[in-house]
Amino acid sequence: MGRRPQPHIKEKLLDACADHALAHGLPDRLEPLAGATGTSARMLIYHFGTRDALLRAVLGRARQRQLDTFGDLLRVRPDEPYTVTLNRAWTAITGPDGQPYLRMFGQLRESAEQQLWPNFRRTATTDWLGPLEDGLRSIGRPDLATLVLAVIRGLLMDLDATGDSTRTDQAFRDFLGSVEHLAGGSRSTARASDT
Repeated sequence: MGRRPQPHIKEKLLDACADHALAHGLPDRLEPLAGATGTSARMLIYHFGTRDALLRAVLGRARQRQLDTFGDLLRVRPDEPYTVTLNRAWTAITGPDGQPYLRMFGQLRESAEQQLWPNFRRTATTDWLGPLEDGLRSIGRPDLATLVLAVIRGLLMDLDATGDSTRTDQAFRDFLGSVEHLAGGSRSTARASDT
C-alpha cells in the first residue's frame, strides 16, 4: 500500500523551491532544488509528479508572491496622489525586493523555459491591467492603464539591458509628470516624493 499524499509537506517543499529559484534562478536540474529543500530529487518527483510539473508549480508560486506584493504596492491610498503611489511601486519593483522576480520572469520570457508556461507573456501583461485601471481611476483616467503598463515594461527592459537606474528612474518620474498632466491634476507630482 502506497503512501498517502501529504499536502502540508508538498506546500513546504514548494515554498522552499520558490525561495531558491527566486534567489538563484530556475535550475535546469532538480538537484539544486532538492538541496534547498533538504530532500532528494526522488521525493520532489513523488510530491510533484514530474520535473516540469514541479517547475510549473515553482513558477506559479513565485508569480503569486509577485502579484500579491506588487498588487499591494499598486493599490490606491486615499492619502496620496496615485502618481506618488506609482513612483513608490516603481522604486520597489526595480529595487532589491523586486529584482528576483524580474530575473526569474525575464528568464522565462527569453528561454526555452517558456514551454513551462506557454501563455506567460500574455498573462504577465494582462495581470497588471486591472490593478492599474483601479489605481488610475482615482485620478479619472483608467484608460491610461495600457500606456502606463507599456512604459513600465519598456523601462524595465531598458534597465535590464543597460543597468542605468538613474536614467530609467528619471524617465519614469518624467512620465508620471505627463500622466498628471493628462489627468488634468494640479496635485503634487511624483518628484515631491523624492524630497
